[in-house]
Amino acid sequence: MAVDYSDDYTVTRGLRRRRATVRSVEPEDRKVAAWRAFLHAHLVLTDVLERELAAATGLPLTWYDVLVNLHAAGGRLRMQELANRVVLSKSGLTRLVDRMVAAGYVCREPAEGDRRGLLAVLTPEGDRALHEAAPVHVRGIEEHFGRHVSDEEAAVVLDVFERLRAAMGSDGPPPPCAAD
Repeated sequence: MAVDYSDDYTVTRGLRRRRATVRSVEPEDRKVAAWRAFLHAHLVLTDVLERELAAATGLPLTWYDVLVNLHAAGGRLRMQELANRVVLSKSGLTRLVDRMVAAGYVCREPAEGDRRGLLAVLTPEGDRALHEAAPVHVRGIEEHFGRHVSDEEAAVVLDVFERLRAAMGSDGPPPPCAAD
């Protein structure tokens, strides 16, 4: 049995969700069903985490992602490297960092030895915001994801996604969700 998504939507707690029906499928269709379930779970979880983080701290999830990546890299990253880590286009990251610079969470510095290169640098205000937001985000992950997944299932999920990242040429593990 697998999940088949219709175009019928329900609204629960303000979230728009597709109504799922169960049908019998071939084994290869299970991978497609798993992919779709992953995409939909990601969409719903990201939306919930975004709303909770913004309500508690005023920090958008994308800003949190930038702050975590900068913190994990020792407080500074080349803009291109930061764009690769937060999975945004270079122009998308530039606009995002512009807003974060205006808020005082990040500053830009020239890259040493590269006249055209710029570094995004975590400011003390950005570090403070990260440390304030991290417990909220980690609690949200535990509440909305972790409590639905056993330790054994988490190990399988981690293994699967680490193998996928390696197969796609990703470099190294993602940064932690919380500040150290």
